[in-house]
Amino acid sequence: MSNYRTAESVSPKHPDKICDQISDAILDAHLAQDPDARVAVDVAGGHGKVFVTGEVTSKAKNVDVDAIVKRLAGNVELIEHIAQQSPEIAQGVDIGGAGDQGVMVGYACSETPELIPLETVLSRQLNQYIYKKWPFDGKTQVTLKDGQIASVVASFQNAPQSDLRSAVLDWLATLPSTIYNLPSTDLHINPAGDWSIGGFEADAGLTGRKLIVDNYGPRVPIGGGAFSGKDPSKVDRSAAYMARKIAIDYLRSRNASEVYVYLAYAIGYNQPLEATVTVDGVQEEVVGYDLSPGGIIKFLQLKRPQYEQTAQYGHFGHSTFAWEN
Repeated sequence: MSNYRTAESVSPKHPDKICDQISDAILDAHLAQDPDARVAVDVAGGHGKVFVTGEVTSKAKNVDVDAIVKRLAGNVELIEHIAQQSPEIAQGVDIGGAGDQGVMVGYACSETPELIPLETVLSRQLNQYIYKKWPFDGKTQVTLKDGQIASVVASFQNAPQSDLRSAVLDWLATLPSTIYNLPSTDLHINPAGDWSIGGFEADAGLTGRKLIVDNYGPRVPIGGGAFSGKDPSKVDRSAAYMARKIAIDYLRSRNASEVYVYLAYAIGYNQPLEATVTVDGVQEEVVGYDLSPGGIIKFLQLKRPQYEQTAQYGHFGHSTFAWEN
């Protein structure tokens, strides 16, 4: 029986990714002035307007939200409505508790240098390759059959179909023959036709709507919480990064093929309700880590402005971040 696996990637100019980047750029701007800022910012945008809402409690004095929005989204109308964090939430977080309940899933596998699934790596790499040539809205998708590329989808704004096809073929030619040596590979290049209207001109976007792209691809389950726009007191983000770090550590120390980590929290409580790791199918409890929100933040240095970059091409598989090393 054949084994199929598929993953997609979207460019930084995709409407949802624009919103993610705006949310994280606002977070970074606050952290640059106040490392203890509490930020939970969501963005919805499209068709000439951007709506920024959420909660911020920060000592930062001069965060120019309009300038951030225009840098990332162009000349759009900003509608801003930001309040302070609820004092009822703050009372649990101020004493070191988690900012919310939730389940976070970490993952690592040995099949790629990035320690994430091959189909996810390939779809991302193809997207990055095309984006260098056409830095616009776009999507890619790669389907593997028994470990080899069976089909490729590439749809990019302002990229003529013939040129885009050539670029995809050039990229495929750089891959090892163990991954790509099928002359019958199915290519879908701008399958709905060439297009020049993209980004916020063509569609609306929303923070946190590309969760599978942000994580590990559809092969791996996720807890469900979005990352972008949230400071590290929100375990949706910080514990997800810690779960990834633990997964990598166990993968390397056990010389394993595949590792899953599950962390679960209750709002206001500073210890996980579940901390388990499954190493090549065998589950055990996670030991040897401070899994309190404060301990995670300190260990991974999460109070630094670094988050806009995470909102571009996924939060995992990039060696520049502490949770990847």
